[in-house]
Amino acid sequence: MSTQIEPLDKKIFLVGNLSIFMIGLGLAVRAVIATNLQEDIYNHIDLANSTAMLGEAIGITFAGFAFTLLFGSALVDLVGIKRMLLLSSIGYVLGSLLIIFASMIPPSAGVENLVLIGLLLTGLGWGAVEAASNPMVAAVDPENKTHRLNILHAWWPAGMVVGGLLGLAISKYALPWQLNLVVLLIPAIVLARLVITTKFPVTERVSTGISYGEMFREVFKQPMFILLWVCMWLTAASELAPMQWVDLTLSRVVGMKGILLLVYVSMVMFVMRHFAGHLAKLLSPAGLLWLSSLLAAIGLYSLGMARTPVAAFLAATVWAIGVCYMWPTMLATVSERFVRGGALFLGLLGFAGGMSIQFVLPKLGEIFDNAKIEAAGGLEAFEKLTGDELDAVLATASIESFQSLAVVPLILLPIFAFIWFWDRRQAASKVQGVTAVGNQ
Repeated sequence: MSTQIEPLDKKIFLVGNLSIFMIGLGLAVRAVIATNLQEDIYNHIDLANSTAMLGEAIGITFAGFAFTLLFGSALVDLVGIKRMLLLSSIGYVLGSLLIIFASMIPPSAGVENLVLIGLLLTGLGWGAVEAASNPMVAAVDPENKTHRLNILHAWWPAGMVVGGLLGLAISKYALPWQLNLVVLLIPAIVLARLVITTKFPVTERVSTGISYGEMFREVFKQPMFILLWVCMWLTAASELAPMQWVDLTLSRVVGMKGILLLVYVSMVMFVMRHFAGHLAKLLSPAGLLWLSSLLAAIGLYSLGMARTPVAAFLAATVWAIGVCYMWPTMLATVSERFVRGGALFLGLLGFAGGMSIQFVLPKLGEIFDNAKIEAAGGLEAFEKLTGDELDAVLATASIESFQSLAVVPLILLPIFAFIWFWDRRQAASKVQGVTAVGNQ
């Protein structure tokens, strides 16, 4: 099959890139406004547990993402890629408007619920994007899935760069933080208009004639998929949880806005994902995932120890290079190995990633809250802290939260090493078999 992109395919890639850009922008916006939500809403409701409450709120975005992806991937062939992407636009528009409205009401339990619903809607929109865009791109260029899916997901960090820089500008000029959410409306509206005028392909499962029943039965026939599905819980926690946590936890620790680290990390990821195809051929996808896990562990531990901007940037560089390949390479690995699993397998993988963060963020918030109260000597003492004393306490809490995450990619190292070794052994056996037949 030729890898030449036809004019129609170019428009499809444009739609895919814009949709991924939008969800990356959304992640940056959530990271930017996290501190505002905590200070303007959650601190007024429950100061002692405000970080855990914020973690739960941001985490519900990932829950919405996970469940939409779970059901959307199974139904995308019935609903259609076009409708799925239109639903994503609607989710981002309604969710952003609802959070803006909630921020204008005096803090209360009702306001907390409005924020939760707004974040849930953006999560539903995010899941719809992944449910449609991943099988769409895999169908357009099935021979280069690792390369194409990494290129597609390079626009995720591109969105984070734009969102982070705009967030910094809004903060610098003391503009209302709600403008971050207004910015998020723009790509959502543009995407809807573009989707309406685009003709989309059928998924790879449909084009190969595999039935729905066969697709669902594949889940129980592939133990390797179950192993990769478990790994996705851990790779997502290594990548996405720190991205939502960096501004909230590191800003006072390293003497700079944490969102700058997120912007820098996103730029590194955007560039490095364009080399994924070459690295996958050199190491194999499993080898690339092993290397990613090693660098992610080193980077996360180092981020927890960072005390200066230079140290933070160095640690962030190592972590970014590590995690940048995780999500798209996991998707490509499953799509290449299990074609009969179709969009369902990709959706199940994304579901695992989303639900991972739903559990991890509140836990990180709990670790951070407990650490800050303990370091201060109690809640009453913490409430009285200001200036350097407050920064020191938050630094301690930041160390504990980041270093607790560093354990996660370490768990992945022996698993990916096993898969890497298994693949090399299988490939060697095939070569020996072919050689034996040729000598007969």
